[in-house]
Amino acid sequence: MTEITIGSAVGAPDVPARLDASRFNRHTFWCGQSGSGKTYALGVVLEQLLLHTELPMVVLDPNADFVRLPESREDADRADSARLSELDIRVFRSSAGAGERLHARYLDLSPASKAALMQLDPIADAEEYNVLLHADVRAEHFDPTTAIDRMRASTDPGEVRLSYRMENLQVLEWDLWSRGGNSVVDVIDERPRATVLDLGGFQHPAESKVTALAVLEHLWTRREERRPILVVIDEAHNICSPDPQDDVERALTRQLVQIAAEGRKFGLWLLLSTQRPNKIHPNVLSQCDNLGLMRVNSPRDLLELAEVFGFAGEDQIRRSASFAQGQALFAGGFVSEPTYVQMGRRITEESGGDVRVPLRDDR
Repeated sequence: MTEITIGSAVGAPDVPARLDASRFNRHTFWCGQSGSGKTYALGVVLEQLLLHTELPMVVLDPNADFVRLPESREDADRADSARLSELDIRVFRSSAGAGERLHARYLDLSPASKAALMQLDPIADAEEYNVLLHADVRAEHFDPTTAIDRMRASTDPGEVRLSYRMENLQVLEWDLWSRGGNSVVDVIDERPRATVLDLGGFQHPAESKVTALAVLEHLWTRREERRPILVVIDEAHNICSPDPQDDVERALTRQLVQIAAEGRKFGLWLLLSTQRPNKIHPNVLSQCDNLGLMRVNSPRDLLELAEVFGFAGEDQIRRSASFAQGQALFAGGFVSEPTYVQMGRRITEESGGDVRVPLRDDR
């Protein structure tokens, strides 16, 4: 058994708090309201997994909180910093800046996902859907402008209608598409120790969700290879809603429900982080065997957590309402018994964080 130290026992700073790293082969739910230290604490756990395991991870990062994962803090332990600096940690940005640009290939999406993107119904839009279903274009030859022009000149009315739909929705103009170049899934297939995807800088709000869909769909398609990977989804309510509002969100939810139900035996393990349990689809939440719980004040949320995570007592879960920042309850497969933890210090730099209120200097 490989244990990772994530902090100390609450009220006993000399007693280290540890998790069984081998039990991250179960889905994990990470929860805490705004200001509880949830994102910082998640970084502590991810760093320790990087240092003490060989488990690759992909981080879907909507707020760019983990884009500095390769950068150690000045006050970090030198040995830990040196070890982290040797790891292959790749950062892909959705906007201009440090790191590689985040791209995916439109043609890598399944026909069903392309249809969701184009808002096509297989019955109501039968001809256009059929065109997508039978399209045979190699990724390296794909150019959006050429594709639309070719379809517009077709004698097939389904192709013509699809060309107008593509142009009107402006989907093929997104910055996300690699346009015949490399896709982030090519890098994920190489299994770096960590692949961080900054999803927050796209111009169109659906681009981040389509990126997540492309990655999850690709991992599921290649599941039979049984190559373990931890899929970390920060602000998971944006991707795994109990009430998806459009076709892309519905496709994402279906894929995550499938991974939650069946992915464990293929080495596809989820770590979902959010502020409230009722923001996550219940068929995904119910498959989580590990719980990391920080401060949650809502009685309704606490009741739901107690009902879903029966391996932690209701009284233990209710205690989270009084947690100070950085305190957490861990329960489930990765601890022998429910444990209260004061989270340790980060090794790497945290991005994001709260914006301070500007105050007047009256001195």
